[in-house]
Amino acid sequence: MGFMERLSSYRAEEEALRWRGTFADYLELVRQNPNIARTAHARIYDMIVAAGVETDADGKPHYKFFEKEIFGLSDTIERLVEEYFHAAARRLDVRKRILLLMGPVSGGKSTIVTLLKRGLEQYSRTSEGALYAIAGCPMHEEPLHLIPNELRPEFEAEFGVKIEGNLCPSCRLRVDEEFGGRIEDVPVERIVFSEERRVGIGTFSPSDPKSQDIADLTGSVDFSTITEYGSESDPRAYRFDGELNKANRGLMEFQEMLKCDEKFLWHLLSLTQEGNFKAGRFALISADEMIIAHTNEAEYRSFIANKKNEALQSRMIVMPIPYNLRVDDEVKIYEKLVQQSDLKNVHIAPHALRTAAIFSILTRLKESKKQGVDLMKKLYLYNGQAVEGLKDSDVKELKAEFPDEGMSGLDPRYIINRISTALIRRDTQCINALDVLRAIKDGLDQHPSITPEDRERLLNFVAMARREYDEMAKTEVQKAFVYSFEESAKTLLDNYLDNVEAYCNWQKIKDPLTGEEMDPDEKLMRSIEEQIGISENAKRAFREEILIRISTYARRGKKFDYHSHERLREAIEKKLFADLKDVVKITTSTKTPDEQQLKKINEVTRRLIDEHGYCPVCANELLRYTGSLLNR
Repeated sequence: MGFMERLSSYRAEEEALRWRGTFADYLELVRQNPNIARTAHARIYDMIVAAGVETDADGKPHYKFFEKEIFGLSDTIERLVEEYFHAAARRLDVRKRILLLMGPVSGGKSTIVTLLKRGLEQYSRTSEGALYAIAGCPMHEEPLHLIPNELRPEFEAEFGVKIEGNLCPSCRLRVDEEFGGRIEDVPVERIVFSEERRVGIGTFSPSDPKSQDIADLTGSVDFSTITEYGSESDPRAYRFDGELNKANRGLMEFQEMLKCDEKFLWHLLSLTQEGNFKAGRFALISADEMIIAHTNEAEYRSFIANKKNEALQSRMIVMPIPYNLRVDDEVKIYEKLVQQSDLKNVHIAPHALRTAAIFSILTRLKESKKQGVDLMKKLYLYNGQAVEGLKDSDVKELKAEFPDEGMSGLDPRYIINRISTALIRRDTQCINALDVLRAIKDGLDQHPSITPEDRERLLNFVAMARREYDEMAKTEVQKAFVYSFEESAKTLLDNYLDNVEAYCNWQKIKDPLTGEEMDPDEKLMRSIEEQIGISENAKRAFREEILIRISTYARRGKKFDYHSHERLREAIEKKLFADLKDVVKITTSTKTPDEQQLKKINEVTRRLIDEHGYCPVCANELLRYTGSLLNR
């Protein structure tokens, strides 16, 4: 489809969204689908659920609405949806609270709010998210407010819909003067949320308190019409165009809320608790909107320290939004930010972003008092990887040790700035992990808020990330050197399992060539187990654990293979690599390779490019670097 056809199709879609009728017509729509008259909080919750909810192995829900933009905050998102959105959608008291997202800079607070705003815009365009308003109302008012209070119990009994709120002054005047009280004739139209057009989504940002007016929130008198209508209390002489007016039926965002002048915040007391606010010389004006704000921890601590703020504080649900603590998810954050730039065509070598992620996660972790748990082990555990001597259940214990873990450390914005510095070099077609670490290290000298003590600690984390990269680099090259790696691994695994089964069952093993019965090959089994630190005393327990795993797989009708046991897989790999180490070392480090070595290098380079995501530049750099590592 060409662009002009798509433009024509878009206009047709826009036209299909338009609906106009009377209040009597709207009542029929409500009878068929009471959901169109739901509250703002219920609409937002339904929007999140409509995007899809998956349940993981532990029974935890995973909300797909956030998955393309928010990474590594699944526990936070679950708490946010269940404790606030879900409860508020069911009309529990939390809907009368301001949702305050509190956390460090660049932690995802603004992204969450932006997702909700963009999501509402899209959802209101769907049949499930359709909503309607009194035509011409400056506040896009719920048409059911037209029903007099005396008739509402009868309406609620018949339609099963609860009505909250009253007509705005503008609509009240129109009903009386324009329609003579005949509410069934009042026009109703379908509305579509739009922040740009100021329909159902409002944003308030603090500025100079001396120049910023409360009218930004609640609207203002239109002085040009005072002479015509004769009074400031006439709705026709008032502009209902404040952010609280325009956000009605949807979402109101307060950016850096706690930096606002107090006079702006007091308006929220009545709005949150009673669902109305005061504007001009009118009675209280009803508004149905979710108020979401965000701030950093320092501002929040200062706010709660002030006793004058207790009333407002009691009307808040504070949701901590920490930094991500999973390496895999941190990599996704960097990939997303790089893809949004014009430098997405510069090649980034495998493990470059992962190495940066390891560094940044290390800065956010706290040293555990648990014996045998250092920062690197903690990092791997949080990332869902197997760690010798530790179990999945230890993760909960470690997280409980420091509830505020992730509320400090270096932010993704700093890391992506340093990655950008490496990417922008004019002489490069490709950057690798060492380029990124070098850029991070150079940036520490330019960072104004880093003390000498902090710098020393961060340089130590750079060194730790470098050591992890060294291991990844060696593993990558050694893997590429193993011809038909999976086949070699499978053969070694089968051999190991045959011997383990014979050992645990006190049996002999048959030589495949001679048919002669022999004792299990202890030397072979130990040469593999020692690769992952299995001691002589622990070998039987490890071998029995493997047999139990095989038995479990068999009962479920699954095949036990090379990837079925993480630690055994690691042991097999390390054993293969250890056997190959001398070959790799000689081939990669020689300055004048012979014909055979050159052929091997070209073959490995091709495999790195074809199977591991390297380009010719970073593949050659990796081989040179690994050669120097193996020669140390």
